[in-house]
Amino acid sequence: MLTRIGLTRSIAGVLLPAMLVVGCSRQDAAPVPATDNMATPAPIAEVARPRGPERVVLAFGDSLYAGYGLDRGQSLPDAVQARLRRAGVNATLVNAGVSGDTTAAGRQRLAFVLDQMKRQPDLVMLGLGGNDVLRQISPAETRANLTAMVEELRSRDLPVLLTGMRAPANLGRDYVNAFDAIWPDLAKRYDETLYPFILDGVIGNPALMQGDRVHPNARGVDRIADCLAPQVEQALPPTE
Repeated sequence: MLTRIGLTRSIAGVLLPAMLVVGCSRQDAAPVPATDNMATPAPIAEVARPRGPERVVLAFGDSLYAGYGLDRGQSLPDAVQARLRRAGVNATLVNAGVSGDTTAAGRQRLAFVLDQMKRQPDLVMLGLGGNDVLRQISPAETRANLTAMVEELRSRDLPVLLTGMRAPANLGRDYVNAFDAIWPDLAKRYDETLYPFILDGVIGNPALMQGDRVHPNARGVDRIADCLAPQVEQALPPTE
């Protein structure tokens, strides 16, 4: 039975097939040896003092944002924030990831989360859909929920960075084609930034994944953040 812990060991075989993909193009992103699976990454040196006004980024998603199975401070929003600050960007990422959330659950809580923030964020990272594919929810429903969330954010003049999900081939061509098209379609329709697959270059590598084979470990989060942080920086609107 599915629980609120999100992507669990029991469904690893559902997501893993056909998701073994190459990560972002980086010459230094060499394969990590499959040892010390849960090792904590080395601290990131602060090589530049953050400059300018504070930029607030809301990371709104599921367990892949929440940091399921990781120590405090090792979540993806934490890792992206550290890289932005290292680059001199005065960024604060607010982690609104909830393990187990489907797009329907996210749609229900989005407005509340935004209304409770001390100030409007400069950018929203939207990362939901993994639990939809686990439950084999209709892609039409997933699309409707994500569309409603993007429109809610646009109604508040908030730019969006979509972090996409992909369906495994064993769910059938029709399901995969309908599901995988959701994120690029939304990015094109609303002219928003797209990171096509949040687990790109990580899933399938045991050195970068937890024992459930679908949640990244601290090293895997590091790899994702290396690719994602520059896109977050680029998606931030210019300061006045």
